[in-house]
Amino acid sequence: MAGKRLVMDDPLVRASTRVEHVFGESWAWITQDSGEALFGVAIAGALLAGLWLLKWTALRLLPRELGGHPSLLRALVQRTLFLFLAAVALDGATHAVAPPGPLLRLVDNLFTIALAVQGALWIRELVLGLVRRRAGNGGEDAAALGSAMGVITVLVNVVVWLLAAILILDNLGVNVTALVAGLGVGGIAIGLAAQGIFSDLFAALAILFDRPFRVGDTISYGTSTGTVEHIGLKTTRIRALSGEQLIMANTKLLEQQVANLRRIEERRVVLNLSLVYQTAPDLLEAMPGHLQAIVEAQPGCRFDRAAFTGFGPSSLDFELIFFVTSADIAAMLSARQAVGFAIVRRFAELGVQFAYPTQTTFTAAPDGRLIDPTQITERPR
Repeated sequence: MAGKRLVMDDPLVRASTRVEHVFGESWAWITQDSGEALFGVAIAGALLAGLWLLKWTALRLLPRELGGHPSLLRALVQRTLFLFLAAVALDGATHAVAPPGPLLRLVDNLFTIALAVQGALWIRELVLGLVRRRAGNGGEDAAALGSAMGVITVLVNVVVWLLAAILILDNLGVNVTALVAGLGVGGIAIGLAAQGIFSDLFAALAILFDRPFRVGDTISYGTSTGTVEHIGLKTTRIRALSGEQLIMANTKLLEQQVANLRRIEERRVVLNLSLVYQTAPDLLEAMPGHLQAIVEAQPGCRFDRAAFTGFGPSSLDFELIFFVTSADIAAMLSARQAVGFAIVRRFAELGVQFAYPTQTTFTAAPDGRLIDPTQITERPR
């Protein structure tokens, strides 16, 4: 009895016994109730033919490209396996006839396995298709996203096939609790060991998908300004204005406030003007109008405001603000120069003088009365 028990505990023996049991009852059902069995086979064949015809029709009707990109729906249909269609047909046939329990469980297991495999293929195709579409829209940074496709493909494959394997094993009666716990512990260990690498990797994916900047953009972060040359999986390389190449970890770069200078639509220019206190009040009141006329006379400039801002230690201060309707830095510098020269020319015509730091000294008598220094004569000795 002990030897028989040991033999029965062997997994191979148990599997063999289960297979013999399933095929024995199935063969008995086919031979004893052949009419119902043939009816089930006919239903399964009809369902399989209908599903295959539906797939064939969908592939003929769906366009290969949609909006300049490969059609995701057509790709999903194309990735539908014949094994999955057969499993769906068999599962549908079992609802029309009454097969024996072991055969019904076998069909259910086959359907679950086929569904898990097919679901993994669909999810993989959908995620990678969306990434490829994003890479196709990338323009200048398409190469960077294309270089990340290998890592993205590996991550997607690991996740979807691992989930599919766990689902299949659980459906087959295997206790996956220990497996899931082991994977969790292993994942935590790997994550802690490669925390920096994964942080930079996901930061790179965030840059490539969210696109706060792209290759070729001029950005400013911290105290540095430069042009993005390459977005890698761990670092971003930036060519500084002074010529050297700056290499920043993706995580460190996203932790800072980044200003994308390329996306400037128009540039704001502020000019501060200081006039002498001897300027006539009428000219001071007319000054905003003169400044507005000067700005509006320049092409590509939009006047915003000009106003008196306060009394300086040795000047009457005005502020002029206008916009240059171009993102080009050279156009802004040229417009600012033209407006500045026009102001100097107009002030010369009006007789208005620019103020500069000055000091006036007054001479007073012992009683406090002001004395003109030119009228003081030296007493004879």
